[in-house]
Amino acid sequence: MSAFAPPAPTRLLRILAEGTASATGDAFFRSLAQHAAQALGARFAFAAESLSELESRSLAYWEGSAFGEGFSYRFPGTPCQRVAAGHVCSTTTGLREAYPEDLWLTQIGADSYVGVPMKTAAGKVLGHVAVLHTQPMSPTPEDLDVLAIFAARGAAELERMQAERALRDALAEVERLRERLQSENTYYRDELRSEHNFEEIIGSSEPWQRLLGRLTSVAAADSTVLITGETGVGKELVARALHIRSPRRSRALIKVNCAAIPAGLIESELFGHVKGAFTGASERRAGRFELADQGTIFLDEVGELALDAQVRLLRVLQEREFEPVGSSRSVRVDVRVIAATNRDLQQAMESGRFRADLYYRLNVIPLRIPALRERRADIAPLALHFLARAARKLGRAVQGISSATLNALGEYDWPGNVRELENWIERAVVLCSSSVLELDPSLELPRAASTPEPSPEPSSVAAPPVSGAVLTLEEAERRHILSVLENTGWVIEGPRGAARALDLTPSTTRSRMKKLGIQRAAVATRTARG
Repeated sequence: MSAFAPPAPTRLLRILAEGTASATGDAFFRSLAQHAAQALGARFAFAAESLSELESRSLAYWEGSAFGEGFSYRFPGTPCQRVAAGHVCSTTTGLREAYPEDLWLTQIGADSYVGVPMKTAAGKVLGHVAVLHTQPMSPTPEDLDVLAIFAARGAAELERMQAERALRDALAEVERLRERLQSENTYYRDELRSEHNFEEIIGSSEPWQRLLGRLTSVAAADSTVLITGETGVGKELVARALHIRSPRRSRALIKVNCAAIPAGLIESELFGHVKGAFTGASERRAGRFELADQGTIFLDEVGELALDAQVRLLRVLQEREFEPVGSSRSVRVDVRVIAATNRDLQQAMESGRFRADLYYRLNVIPLRIPALRERRADIAPLALHFLARAARKLGRAVQGISSATLNALGEYDWPGNVRELENWIERAVVLCSSSVLELDPSLELPRAASTPEPSPEPSSVAAPPVSGAVLTLEEAERRHILSVLENTGWVIEGPRGAARALDLTPSTTRSRMKKLGIQRAAVATRTARG
């Protein structure tokens, strides 16, 4: 079979010029592929955009009588490999034999090929145009020059499309971040104005008033604060009070529970990540520090941070900048840091679980929140406040608390502090059948004692106190933990486990059970004995 004779260059030029003159965008590349095939009398043609040095995706694919579906392919082993590197290539015949690894050539029965790169004015290859035929094809050098002209036109169009695409993506990302920041700022501001108002920090006891006296001056400063205290004393409430009284109150307060985030995700949560940084990172995500820029970040349970995360946090405190996961670009932030912990960080330093340099960076202004047993004068007003809130929340007509019950509440040591008191009041409101809350034995509220008493054997149920009896703090705590274990079916871990209800880690819960002699086997044995 004789080689195919292409039309004269002037006719080729006219066909391509007329076919693509008024087209732009995707329509331009469809027209370019179709008319390039028709001008050379070929069966197939496509225009493709280079995705990398090894891969391409089609912009338009003409297959003789209509456009085919788009496709992606890798360059190695194909006739397009050298074209993607910037060379004009032509194979007159024997295409399949020359590229046996390219199975697609066999599928379409291609015998000849012409490929022209789409280069920018600076010489960068953005893609290429390929024409294939099932018979021999012999374009002249002039034909290839004409194709190169329109390939250059294609490069300019592709460059414009890529710039437009990048601008759209950037604007979409800006809009997404704006909406996210706006919604989060709104959420935190509303939360501060409602449930966590500074004015709702209730207490008139001397220890509490001393703390409140420091809050205003500490809030006005911009120094890092480390809040310490037992679980349930209200560390988050104090952190929110510091923020709402600070010059940063118009910006967001971002909370991070360091113990609730898996170790493998803590850096992404704190510092964000870029698209493709790890499996599942399908888009860029701003971290908590970036969201807190110009505002405050509250690092709750900071003592639970892993050592590698402590190193990253130390750098942010020192230099006020960080790199999102997967990025080499530093992000600078202006953030006030408030940290909180119920752990003994000095002991953690001695055991090597917490960095000394990070501790000293966090402990610029220490604030210790007194336990509820240290401010017993505040128990009654807190109880009445929680009563009003619980009654309103549950729709119950409970209007007051009896004097005997208030006295009993004031004598209890509250190992769970304010959180335990609030939960106890809510439970009491649920069980209350009158307008005045009375202490009921089913609520299992032991009395605190001033004299020690030996701990009895483990018991599966915390019995109500005997009239006139006094209990040690250890026995009160033992009964409280037993009550929670009974209510959770002796499940310690998980969202409904005893550790979560006690606001302790599972390991700490087990440690306290061992210290207090609480063993389920012993409980079962004693119960069986009657």
